[in-house]
Amino acid sequence: MHDEAKAANHRRWEEMVAVNLASDLYDLTAFKRGERRGLHPFEWCWLGDVAGLDVLHLQCHFGLDSLALARAGARVTGLDFSARAIDAARTLAEELELEARFVEGDVYDAGKLIPATFDLVYVTWGTICWLPDIQGWAGIVAAALRPGGRLFFADAHPFLLTLDDENATAGNLRVRYPYFHKPAPLRFDEATAYGDAGHAMTNVESYEWMHGPLEVCDALIRAGLALERLEEFEFLPWNHLPAMWEDADRLWRLPDDWPRIPLSYGIAARKP
Repeated sequence: MHDEAKAANHRRWEEMVAVNLASDLYDLTAFKRGERRGLHPFEWCWLGDVAGLDVLHLQCHFGLDSLALARAGARVTGLDFSARAIDAARTLAEELELEARFVEGDVYDAGKLIPATFDLVYVTWGTICWLPDIQGWAGIVAAALRPGGRLFFADAHPFLLTLDDENATAGNLRVRYPYFHKPAPLRFDEATAYGDAGHAMTNVESYEWMHGPLEVCDALIRAGLALERLEEFEFLPWNHLPAMWEDADRLWRLPDDWPRIPLSYGIAARKP
């Protein structure tokens, strides 16, 4: 089943590349003009100065955040399983005259494809939901870090992902999906793309696995990393529920009359 799920996800992400390159969500035009730094302000706050750091960006898509880190002075290597995404990332790096290396391959093969260690592993937004084995992922992260190196991770909160996102209202938050991880993935059939609701997708089928914050933290600890920070947030970089609104910082939030629930979370960890 995992092979079938991976193949379906790969087909959908290959198609998604062209959609997202043109999407207002990524706003590539503003990034090229230097009007947008790429990462959100709270991410830069957590990361601090990255100039001179060797950075590994896992599941980098078409490399927008990779290139934002390169623009800030980091030496960046990005990895993604989509050939189209990697081609787009390399083209974008050349156009912007930014030095960054992009490698095509499965995240679980990162150690073979990129036999090096890094000061920082960066993994954010819509990443681990595509992975069946979080312990294996944590091992990849730990192996990629040199002693003293650190991980920055941020993603949607699984509590949010359990909700019925199509029919949610302030007075009706109904659980639709399981919170805890199960070996069998959840199947979704989505006719449109998250980056452009007007785009009709040919590859509608995708599969996801749930991984809660405690499961992720436990996997990182078992892999030998020391947790330094865990924080839940009331914002998300995309519109997940019908009533959400976009703030000036490009983050989406719930109206004040909605229950205060976690929408995303971040983890900082370090290799001793």
